[in-house]
Amino acid sequence: MNIHSLRGFRDLLPPESTLFARIEAGAREIFELYGYREIRIPTIESKELFVKSTGDTTDIVEKEMYAFTDQGGREVAVRPEGTPGVVRAYIEQNLSQSGRNGKYYYIGNMFRAERPQAGRYREFTQIGAEYIGNPSPFADAETIAMLVMLLKKAGLDGLSAEINSLGCAECRKNYREILLAHLKANIARLCEPCRQRIERNPLRALDCKIDGPALAETAPKLTLCAPCAEHFTRTQTLLKASGIDFTVNLNMVRGLDYYTRTVFEVKSSALGSQDAVAGGGRYDDLVKSMGGPQAPAIGWAMGVDRVAMLLKDKVLAGQDPSVFIVAASELARDAAFRLLGELRAAGIGADFSNLELSLKSQMRSADRSGAAVALLLGEDEVKNSVCAVKFLKEKRDQLTVPSADLITELKKILNKYFTDTYHRDTGWSEATQFNRI
Repeated sequence: MNIHSLRGFRDLLPPESTLFARIEAGAREIFELYGYREIRIPTIESKELFVKSTGDTTDIVEKEMYAFTDQGGREVAVRPEGTPGVVRAYIEQNLSQSGRNGKYYYIGNMFRAERPQAGRYREFTQIGAEYIGNPSPFADAETIAMLVMLLKKAGLDGLSAEINSLGCAECRKNYREILLAHLKANIARLCEPCRQRIERNPLRALDCKIDGPALAETAPKLTLCAPCAEHFTRTQTLLKASGIDFTVNLNMVRGLDYYTRTVFEVKSSALGSQDAVAGGGRYDDLVKSMGGPQAPAIGWAMGVDRVAMLLKDKVLAGQDPSVFIVAASELARDAAFRLLGELRAAGIGADFSNLELSLKSQMRSADRSGAAVALLLGEDEVKNSVCAVKFLKEKRDQLTVPSADLITELKKILNKYFTDTYHRDTGWSEATQFNRI
């Protein structure tokens, strides 16, 4: 009997795995520019961590979380998101006492038992950022600007942000009763889960995947207290100063209980319509509510699967080896194998098939490899200390290059090839392979 992967889970194969690696590498570069440091949190945590932080009325906790009792009788859960684990580590490891900016990022797999659909899986890769300890609107603007820069680095086009403010606990105290009265008056429009939970958390109805958008259009709007209104206005001013394209969306709620004040989503027109690819918000009360110090914070998360889906038609310059080695005779095999090591040591991607196969068979492999050039070594080449360079993707005459000059000449050839290919075919914000050579 063949064993298949579970529904909603998948194997990540080349070239998509290469795309994931590129997105993650680009993210690390941006995080370094902004002074963020990596934190690696456990895959499994106490179930109570997610219930207490994310909220017991959220879809994540009610429907999507993979939770179970382990062999020690503990109620545990596989992480559905990253923020609770980062906050737990911040408190448990006394990171507030480090004397450094509380800027952390994570890259890892998350798990949710939601219905699989395009770009959404039950196991998915998420990149997230958390800035803990700064209550200022400067932190809000910087966090959103960093996310936009990261998505541009990945290669997404037509980026814009939508922002809103959910206010503080005081703002929402009166709003809760106004909203609850509105929802009860429109109870027939609510799905069954929302009817069950509006008394506990009426705000969740506005984020419902079924009825939320229509309800949000007609629902009364939150009135911000003076400090929250000032914070939101200042955030907008700073975003404009940063050149960030954004709009205010008063209907945006976001789906987690811990959000306060600024919430946001970044959208891309990569598919011809505005699609949210990442989002987050401020959570000023979460750290204290979990037993830590008063530490206002803001963060966001981005699904790499979703971004990769939007970029799937981009040309991945340099994903294949640059050079393919072919031994045209038995005498040349050892020399060809030595040359592989020399090329790789010089930073040139190189590959081969089976040097003991016929020349025709090796050339067939070279043509399929995706390499830009093939290097052919036969008895004459070895004896004369030269190498034949055959162009696999360009209509150019074969060259004969002295072995002593081969690395230098190859770098010139490949730089020109990858530069031309990049400018002709790719939408990536930066070239990749030829920058390494």
